[in-house]
Amino acid sequence: MRGPDPRVVLGLHRSRHERRLLTGALDLGVTALDTSTNYLRFRSHQVLARKAADLLPKFTVSTKVGYFPGSDGAEHSLDPTRLNSAVEEAANDLGREPDLVFLHNPEHSLRKTVPHAKDLLAAACFALDDAKEKGLCGAWGIASWDPSPVLSLVDLTVPRPSVLMVRAGLLVGARTLDAAETLIHAWNLGCGEVWGMSPFGGSTSASVWDRLDSRLFLQDSGRLSRVQAAFRAAYHLPRVGSIAVGTDEPTHLGELVGALAAEVEERTVQEYRKLLRDRSRDHCA
Repeated sequence: MRGPDPRVVLGLHRSRHERRLLTGALDLGVTALDTSTNYLRFRSHQVLARKAADLLPKFTVSTKVGYFPGSDGAEHSLDPTRLNSAVEEAANDLGREPDLVFLHNPEHSLRKTVPHAKDLLAAACFALDDAKEKGLCGAWGIASWDPSPVLSLVDLTVPRPSVLMVRAGLLVGARTLDAAETLIHAWNLGCGEVWGMSPFGGSTSASVWDRLDSRLFLQDSGRLSRVQAAFRAAYHLPRVGSIAVGTDEPTHLGELVGALAAEVEERTVQEYRKLLRDRSRDHCA
């Protein structure tokens, strides 16, 4: 069954939050914006409201909670009271309720709290579900850089996230891909309810993109660059409906939007997945 058309989400991680980027995104038809409480040194929401209050209603806005200002710059917490306050503060700072709030990298705290991790995550999920019921956000989800620690904590008595955001793309390892797909199935999430992030592993200028011809993953790749092909293939590793990607250049964003029309060669993707799994097993042997 064909999933929803792939969608680009403009991510503001490492972004300068320039107004020209937001207007450029709208011109390209990119109407989803993703930020976090801790982006731009914990000033992202305020800066967005100051620079683009008139533009924000034209976007669906997602943000993340879980990181808080600390003595070393930032600290992570899954404390329900702090999370609830963070969602309320996000709505106040943005001047509107976010459409979606992610629980940001819960694994950061879960690794430190075994054997109480399950109760901690459950309490955090209930807190975000409560924030949604209070009208502080439209929906809530989980954004996880490494979803493996979350696997054993799935429980039918715990509220189900509306969206899962995980790393996606050719540089994601087999372990992370398998963990993400296990969560997707456990929560019965459709393709449109799964987002990808970091499709280039942090940089489009890394040497790997010169060595790897990502156009092999597309059915008709003659007109696309390797970066565009890598971005398009990322929607299948794992299968996601949206990818949040960061840039400060509308031109670069336009190139990525232009890649969405390409068709991915599914057989090549499956062969690549098999290679990843075989390599992972060899390393563990």
